[in-house]
Amino acid sequence: MGKILSIVIPSYNVEKYLEQTLESFIEESILDAIEVLIVDDGSKDSTAEIGKRFEEKYPGSFRVISKENGGHGSTINRGIEECTGKYFKVVDGDDWVNTEDFKILIEKLESCEADYVVTNYYEVNDQTGEKTKKEYKDLLNESREGHWDFKEIAGRVQPSMHALIFKSSILKENHIRLDEHSFYVDVEYILYPLPYVKTVAYYDLFIYMYRLAQATQSVSMQGFQKHIQNHMDVICHLTEFYGRYEKDSQAEPEKLSFISKRIAQMIGDQVTIFMSYPVEDDSVKAMFIEFDKKIQDTNRVIYEKSGEESGTLKLLRRLNFVGYRKIMAMGKKRNGMEEK
Repeated sequence: MGKILSIVIPSYNVEKYLEQTLESFIEESILDAIEVLIVDDGSKDSTAEIGKRFEEKYPGSFRVISKENGGHGSTINRGIEECTGKYFKVVDGDDWVNTEDFKILIEKLESCEADYVVTNYYEVNDQTGEKTKKEYKDLLNESREGHWDFKEIAGRVQPSMHALIFKSSILKENHIRLDEHSFYVDVEYILYPLPYVKTVAYYDLFIYMYRLAQATQSVSMQGFQKHIQNHMDVICHLTEFYGRYEKDSQAEPEKLSFISKRIAQMIGDQVTIFMSYPVEDDSVKAMFIEFDKKIQDTNRVIYEKSGEESGTLKLLRRLNFVGYRKIMAMGKKRNGMEEK
């Protein structure tokens, strides 16, 4: 029997977490149906050694792929190249899966033919262990599990990367590739395959366990500031991608709306990153103006949609960034980001 699901584990210096991650896939009844590709991204700790222990114990189910450091996107790209499963999922090396529901998922995927599969997940506080449900029950139908055309769900939900499983053939045949040496490529992973997605399945299962509250996470504000150029670059690449798809004679309006909304949300996040700096920092203001002009020049639809998503951005544009300090100070107050 061929593999039902390939799970790619992007792994960089995750020795503290990786054993828990890999143990969560150990369920004897499904081991023959999965392949877990531990993509060691040039780790300097014992990440590869931990992966090798699982590879030796479960040689048909676990495999370590060691490569030079290239960032999160590069590990996913390598996983797409090397996977053999019918379906493809990413589980980061510091996260894990809910084994009980994961077993049920594999059984369902065996007979599933959807291009795009959505499941629920938990956010887990790393300090307290508290779990917060993230679920997509809007996709339930009379049978308790949704089977849809993508056009039908495009306006209902915006699934995160943790909720998604793609048919591997879509990623392989359409040469889906993410930015390398960059953070924040998860939105590329969510959006780049969509032009090729037709059918969707939703399973009311909690699969992914997403670890929160790590101060060093790239999605902390400190991380956003450190990697601000990565965030802007990914937004620009996504905006260019939207422009290409927009010109495609096969482009579907529902998908265009879905894609543009998600990019606009990311631009809203970028505004918040700019807002996190002192309002007196004129270099940040200059960076903001340059970034906004680039979006305007690249794609008018994304530019206008992002103004609808962010009231602060809309006001700054209306006043041509005059009164920047006052407007950003107001935005900080509204977002609970007042400077101490």
